[in-house]
Amino acid sequence: MSTFKTASLWLIVFVIFIAIFFKTKNAEQPAMLTLAQFFEYAEAQPARIVKAIDRNGTINGTYKDKDGRDAAFQTSYLPGQEGYVLEKMVELGIDYDAKQSSDVLQQLLFSIIIPVAIFVGLWIILMRQIQSGGSKAMSFGKSRAKVTFDDVAGVDEAKEELKEIVEFLKDPKKFSRLGGKIPKGVLLYGRPGTGKTLLAKAVAGEANVPFFSISGSDFVEMFVGVGASRVRDLFEQGKRSKPCLIFIDEIDAVGRHRFTGIGGGHDEREQTLNQLLVEMDGFNANEGVILIAATNRPDVLDPALLRPGRFDRQIAVDFPDVRGREKILAVHSKAIKLAQSADLKAIAKGTPGFSGADLANLINEAALLAARRNREAVDQRDLEEAKDRVMMGPERRSMVLSEKEKENTAYHEAGHALARMKTPDGDPIHKVTIIPRGRALGLTSALPEEDRHNYTLRQLRGELVYALGGRAAEKLKFGEFSTGAVSDIQRATHLAYRMVCEYGMSELGPRMFGEPSTEVFLGREMARDRNFSEATAARIDEQVKKMIDEAYEAAETILRENADALDRFAQALIERETLTREELELLLEGKTLPPLHTEEPKPPEAGEPQPAAAESAAPGAPPIVLDRPKEQPS
Repeated sequence: MSTFKTASLWLIVFVIFIAIFFKTKNAEQPAMLTLAQFFEYAEAQPARIVKAIDRNGTINGTYKDKDGRDAAFQTSYLPGQEGYVLEKMVELGIDYDAKQSSDVLQQLLFSIIIPVAIFVGLWIILMRQIQSGGSKAMSFGKSRAKVTFDDVAGVDEAKEELKEIVEFLKDPKKFSRLGGKIPKGVLLYGRPGTGKTLLAKAVAGEANVPFFSISGSDFVEMFVGVGASRVRDLFEQGKRSKPCLIFIDEIDAVGRHRFTGIGGGHDEREQTLNQLLVEMDGFNANEGVILIAATNRPDVLDPALLRPGRFDRQIAVDFPDVRGREKILAVHSKAIKLAQSADLKAIAKGTPGFSGADLANLINEAALLAARRNREAVDQRDLEEAKDRVMMGPERRSMVLSEKEKENTAYHEAGHALARMKTPDGDPIHKVTIIPRGRALGLTSALPEEDRHNYTLRQLRGELVYALGGRAAEKLKFGEFSTGAVSDIQRATHLAYRMVCEYGMSELGPRMFGEPSTEVFLGREMARDRNFSEATAARIDEQVKKMIDEAYEAAETILRENADALDRFAQALIERETLTREELELLLEGKTLPPLHTEEPKPPEAGEPQPAAAESAAPGAPPIVLDRPKEQPS
């Protein structure tokens, strides 16, 4: 609405200027006469001079032209001739009127006052637009949230913590009557997609109070002081609408640890953070304004922001467990039509490490697949394929591989699968494929049968064997290596270093070598020295090499002892392109697979978003996906 008013105002000003311009242009120009011509003309025919107005040096008037119509004329005289001109006009009987000249005022108006007024007006409009960031956050950022706790699933502990905040907002006096103080701030932290923003909306929706939302990056601008001004405006709006809830998303954009002086200079972000600290600590106990902030990086926040009195409560929002995933799938599947064969519980069991956003994307992908195939409802096949798409990426059947490259990829993925199936305590294989997905030529995925939060030394050694199984299969079958194992080597090396330096699972004992790089660009990491010597670093490298060599030898031994099974796996992959866990188990037992069913044709899937890469096999990691990249190393 404000944009429409501004545009209308400028349109009106433009029309006025155009009208004045054309009126001035089309106005009749008076005939310019010298003083001698004026008196000569008046003496010849005095009656034709209708009116003359003396304006201190200039005489304007009208006269009768040859056709009897009124025409304008203008003449002027020098200073000191006023008496002569006046006597002459009286002598000729000319009707005249002497007036004070307004030319000075007109010149002042058009040359100074109007330009200055226009400049001041433009400056005011510009400053209002600059400051509109703060009001913008409150104008269209203010709302009554329609989300409730019924729309949030899989984070039961966080919901319980936030229900008390709802009670604070509904009835502050219930807690203040005994001397208790309402929490001033709540920090929700967790990995992306876990539902932090949704939880904040649910708190406002349950309490039925105004909800002010803004992103942390909206506070930082190129203009000095704008961020601090927006903080003040935000909290002023909140106080006028109390009880209310203020939500700052991605607060790490403005709340990062302040610099220690390295590099010099003053940061506008620090002014904004300082103002935020003052506003949070300046609350009165009964104001009924609660700040909720969300971040993926609580480790980078300034300690002054996290102390009690500002963020009194810090609530972790982590990935849901199997029951939470089933509830999330049920919430997101309300809007779609599910077939009788759809089993959300089975999908929940097969998606450990998925966030709420991943599960919502899975349901949406399944609905799109069903619609693309003209189904009446979403069935289990659509859900399973959507799970594979989210986990491993969309299939790229249009990509053509040579027979040699296809065979190489098949043995590589077969090596991964066989090494996993023969390794004790490992997560079972979910699916193996040589169909290019995303940026990989082939993929092998393993899923834990239940949520896993810790790994033993035996399990992590099994992960190393699993990672190196593809490279060992290439060497055993073809006598040489390819670049397809680059991601496997990277993952194995990273895991081995963590086992030695962080988990204490080597001959060096339970020691932490080096600090985790969690505080990059904060000014603190630069001044931190390595806490071990060069000799110890060499021993760390030796332990890492020993772990990787032992894992590679174990993978080679497994594949050599089960060479027939390796060939069966690879040939089945070449024939069928994709193998499930059940099919792999039949092949391992030496049984024949049932006839291959021809599936309905799938439409092209070009231009679809690429999935995020899976994390390494560390405690709390999501499903393990080993891929064979198509890019060659530089």
